[in-house]
Amino acid sequence: MNSLAVFFLAAVAVGGVIYVFLYPILSGERTTEKRMASVAKSQPAARAVRGQQRSRRDSVENTLKELEERRKKSKSVVLATRIAQAGLSWSKQTYIIISVAIGVVMFLGGIIGNAGLPAAAALGFAGAFGLPRWFLSFLKKRRENKFLNAFPDAVDIIVRGIKAGLPLLDCMKMITVEAPEPVKSEFRAIVETQAIGMPLGEAAGKLYERMPLPEANFFGIVIAIQQKAGGNLAEALGNLSRVLRDRKKMKGKIQAMSQEAKASAGIIGSLPLAVMGLVWVTSPAYINLLFTAQLGHILLAGSAVWMLMGILVMKKMINFDF
Repeated sequence: MNSLAVFFLAAVAVGGVIYVFLYPILSGERTTEKRMASVAKSQPAARAVRGQQRSRRDSVENTLKELEERRKKSKSVVLATRIAQAGLSWSKQTYIIISVAIGVVMFLGGIIGNAGLPAAAALGFAGAFGLPRWFLSFLKKRRENKFLNAFPDAVDIIVRGIKAGLPLLDCMKMITVEAPEPVKSEFRAIVETQAIGMPLGEAAGKLYERMPLPEANFFGIVIAIQQKAGGNLAEALGNLSRVLRDRKKMKGKIQAMSQEAKASAGIIGSLPLAVMGLVWVTSPAYINLLFTAQLGHILLAGSAVWMLMGILVMKKMINFDF
């Protein structure tokens, strides 16, 4: 029994020694350790690359957050900014004086025309607060359309200049000489703002405040991100130019497709006025009751309200946002 126990213990000891030395080789554990060591050596470089990508992504995200906060702050447009967006060089005092003058003239016109004090007051209020604001909106819309027509060509000038090796600021200076208005004046403002010490990305972001269009916002974001995070500016602006031209083509197609509906709306809207004019010429006594009797005034007011509602509905159906 003692010899069997000694033999068993010796066999277990020899087997344990063999297991310790041969198992790592047979199981591939040493190969795994070598592979892990080689991977560990390459980890610092991979971490550096990932760190650079993460820093660039963080920079882009921070830039977008700053631009979004700036856009939110600029949503409440002040009077001076609205005047500048319309392309006028008026001061606030000039605008207020002109508005008051228009209101007084329309009020006096209502008094002289025997329209009554309430009607004259309504005319004066519309002349002082409504007509000048509508005039600014009209000029602003017209100026924005001119800007959109010439803006893709200006972006193409920048793209070709960058591909030729010119600096971005020199390309913008070329636009201030060759581009039509209002693109010329807007890019001149960017160059002049950069000349007084403001970074070029921030100066390009100011374009959206003077020209509140998505296209101007895209341009400011592209320039700001390129200035902070780097990247292929020519490729980014080339994509922007292509998007601008595609939007312009889509706008032209929409206008062409909606011309029939606009013509129909114009005919339907002018038909009651044309019929009233013809009846006034042929039978003035028949239609004169609408202007002399109180019931006629009520009918005219109701007809005007319904006509206005119909015109607004047709306008909403015809205009497309894209």
